[in-house]
Amino acid sequence: MDLNQLDIFVNIVDNKSFTKTAKQLYITQPTVSAHVAALERELGVQLLVRTTKEVAPSEQGEVLYQYAKQILSLRNSAIRAVKE
Repeated sequence: MDLNQLDIFVNIVDNKSFTKTAKQLYITQPTVSAHVAALERELGVQLLVRTTKEVAPSEQGEVLYQYAKQILSLRNSAIRAVKE
């Protein structure tokens, strides 16, 4: 699991869409899907429930989402602190 995968995952949950996330992050939708698939393989759980209209976190995905937001926030705080 790396920070890039967590960032993509959080964006998908926030946007409720792989396509919107890809556009927002300036990457392709298949790349977004590949990152999520790798994360799900590594953790051995389904993180997202996909429907034809939107995407939502599974129960395990919601747990990861909460931690991922904290991890990414801490990363951003560290970057700001180092730059000051």
